[in-house]
Amino acid sequence: MDERVVFDAIVDALVEEFELDRARMTSDAHLIETLGLDSLDFVDMVVVLQNRFGVSIRDEPRARQVRTLGDLHALVMDIRANGPGRPADFDGRAGDGLGSQTDGRRE
Repeated sequence: MDERVVFDAIVDALVEEFELDRARMTSDAHLIETLGLDSLDFVDMVVVLQNRFGVSIRDEPRARQVRTLGDLHALVMDIRANGPGRPADFDGRAGDGLGSQTDGRRE
């Protein structure tokens, strides 16, 4: 799968699972602030994406760095290419991510 196909598949999965507005699904869309997902949604999102792509995200330490749809796409692409726990050039940022509470506290 090329990058565009993977990005579109992520968008399709999130639109279907969370009834999100496809027009808001850009690479810079913040999962919490723009798309309105919360920590419980992140759990569901991880399961959906693991099933869709056959990758393991749940125990991936880099998942904590995911903030935007573009970050999520980069993570999925990297895991597909390099396997879990083996980062290439993932460029996530600190702050609220898949492994943190929406108010910045760590789980």
